[in-house]
Amino acid sequence: DQVNIELELNAHASLAETRQTIESIRQVVLEHPQVKGIEWFLGESAPQFYYNIVAKRENASNYAQALVQLNTAEGGEALIHELQRELDRKVPHSRVLVRQLEQGPPFDAPIEVRLFGPDLHQLSQSGDELRTILSRTTNVLHHKAELADPLPKLTLKIDEEQARLAGLDHAEISNQLNAALEGSLGGSILEETEELPVRIRVPQARRASVNDIASLQLISRKITEDGQPQFVPLTAIAEVKMSSEVAAISHFNGERMNEVQAYLKAGVLPAEALAEFQSKLKQAGFELPPGYRLEWGGEASKRDDAVGNLLANVGVLMVLMVATLVLSFASFRVAALVGTVGILSIGLGLGMLWLFGFPFGFMAIVGSMGLAGVAINDAIVVLAELRANPEARKGNRVVVRDVVLRSTRHVVATSLTTVAGFAPLVIAGGGFWPPLAITIAGGVGGATLLALYYIPSAYILVMCRQCPLRAKAGESVQADRESSLLSKLKDRLPVLR
Repeated sequence: DQVNIELELNAHASLAETRQTIESIRQVVLEHPQVKGIEWFLGESAPQFYYNIVAKRENASNYAQALVQLNTAEGGEALIHELQRELDRKVPHSRVLVRQLEQGPPFDAPIEVRLFGPDLHQLSQSGDELRTILSRTTNVLHHKAELADPLPKLTLKIDEEQARLAGLDHAEISNQLNAALEGSLGGSILEETEELPVRIRVPQARRASVNDIASLQLISRKITEDGQPQFVPLTAIAEVKMSSEVAAISHFNGERMNEVQAYLKAGVLPAEALAEFQSKLKQAGFELPPGYRLEWGGEASKRDDAVGNLLANVGVLMVLMVATLVLSFASFRVAALVGTVGILSIGLGLGMLWLFGFPFGFMAIVGSMGLAGVAINDAIVVLAELRANPEARKGNRVVVRDVVLRSTRHVVATSLTTVAGFAPLVIAGGGFWPPLAITIAGGVGGATLLALYYIPSAYILVMCRQCPLRAKAGESVQADRESSLLSKLKDRLPVLR
């Protein structure tokens, strides 16, 4: 029942412009009866209220983030799509993202492409080509490139002769303009127990445009006949004009980078959009010049990193699990049977995940890893009962059937309690817990069938392949022993003759 809204304007946007845009968005959002309230955070990210939403922006005048509280979670996805369409029409000059709370590792954008190379112009040109292809990709809402957002810049071409006549040098001109536009500290006031600085600068009305800045008066070193400081207009000593520069030159591992980001519609899997984008890249014949390279980031990269961190200790855990099974059963073949149940149960769990229509995400991976250790319990119970019965060890199928029937009650009871424990998480719905619960519950249910049907058959096939021959050989040896003993007794005891 919560929705996240991100707003980003051009890099040169002021706080006042961002605040004005926020008010327009707020009116649109509050018109919907499903919305209970909205809280904005201007110039910075919202506090971390969800596990994969990281506060990564601060002191950014062109950025704002909002948390929208809904009356109910029902119809939330439809509301997100409707708000996205309305806000794109209302504020087309900005990038607005209405996002639902999703699962998985945190990332800046679902699709990220990092371009590396020495020349900024070539990086910018390649980034524009990628953005053109992204604009033709289905379900891509917005896209941006770091080098494609120029920052306006006011440049001065100073007339050196006129500046010397006015008694001003470059440093004095720069300091006076900085004091007029940015302000200088003129003192402080005490607000309860906190001391607040007071900054003095030219009013907004006198610095709102290039013409206003060009008409600013600078204080010359020269003085008038009556001893007053002499003022010189800025246009008398310099030519004022507008230019642009790159807002920021990003580096990754010490290399120059242009990062292209794409944002998707709510509810769209990043993997599907990424696959389509990569296909369109091949169709367009996109290639980088020599000395330039491309790397993928975004959701795919973060997911691979998270899975890699999860799998980092799998080797140690597998060794411990195998060692425990081998030492417990004193048999590598029995341990292998138990291991196959764990592997097959993972496939059954993922099959149930597909059957219920949930995506294979981070929580499903966590559930699969936990399932491998839980699902083998039923197989261990059945194998322990089979190995405890001498006739079952010989491969007597009737005895094996009876042993499995006696174990069925315990196996089914433990599996039902496990599935029932995860049922509330599935019934509650949402996108966080159900993939985990369905994977584990479905895998445990399938492992029960494997323990009751697969394990007995595999045990007879693997462990009792020579059991009938050994049983016959044992019976013949026993008969020979009995006959030899009887003959010896007959020789020694005449009564038995």
